[in-house]
Amino acid sequence: MYNDVVDLREFYESSLGQVVRRLVRRRLRELWPDVGGQRVLGIGYATPFLRPFLTEAERVMAVMPAAQGVVFWPPEGPGLVALGEESELPFSNMSVDRVLLVHGLEFTEHLKPMMQEIWRVLAGGGRLIAVVPNRRGIWARTDRTPFGHGSPFSTGQLRRVLRANLFVPERETSALFMPPVKSRFFMASAGAVENLGARWFKAFAGVQIVEASKQIYATTATRVVEPRRRLAPSVAQPAFSGLAAERRLLPRLVASSGAPGAGVLDPDTKP
Repeated sequence: MYNDVVDLREFYESSLGQVVRRLVRRRLRELWPDVGGQRVLGIGYATPFLRPFLTEAERVMAVMPAAQGVVFWPPEGPGLVALGEESELPFSNMSVDRVLLVHGLEFTEHLKPMMQEIWRVLAGGGRLIAVVPNRRGIWARTDRTPFGHGSPFSTGQLRRVLRANLFVPERETSALFMPPVKSRFFMASAGAVENLGARWFKAFAGVQIVEASKQIYATTATRVVEPRRRLAPSVAQPAFSGLAAERRLLPRLVASSGAPGAGVLDPDTKP
């Protein structure tokens, strides 16, 4: 079940949410340093992390699940968010270059249909980034943040989900090593704690971030086999032997001799 969109918006507007936004954005930019000329789609509640791409990408869009609700974004310009079902994305095939999935996998009740839709709308060289709560992290153990709701994932579980839905995990990173508290000390030192945790305590990150590519199977040309020509079976002529053969050939012999009544003589009739 999804968090309500109002709760998500209020969290990311809070001081702790601002820190989370900054730390996760840093990791996303390490994976996608340049999206110039590309079309970026956010699914779930990804709008807090899409702003850096607004002035760089060709187009930025977002879809929020109907069960979660939708809020207008961005506030200073035309709306770029649509409300829809994650299993029926309102985009044509291979129309998106990048997909950012945040607060989606851990909440959806239609995981496979959603992943199939993401695969469908991604272009051939498309990339997906999935951000999910870490099962071993402390952020998944408290319900004071959105990462404490839904079903958290370990890195291995996330890789298996991606592979099972025709995605190839390429790179992975993690974020949120600071505790989920509103302490000014921890929020002020969040950058230093993040660097220390990324180096020594990767297993205890608050979120796992995995980039995956779309897997496309190569098709092999099928050899056209021409149908074999079948010869019509020959009809065997009946064989004649003995007296029957003589009766068949005698009229021809008589006719060829030129005798009167040739062809009329019955070989069985005695003169």
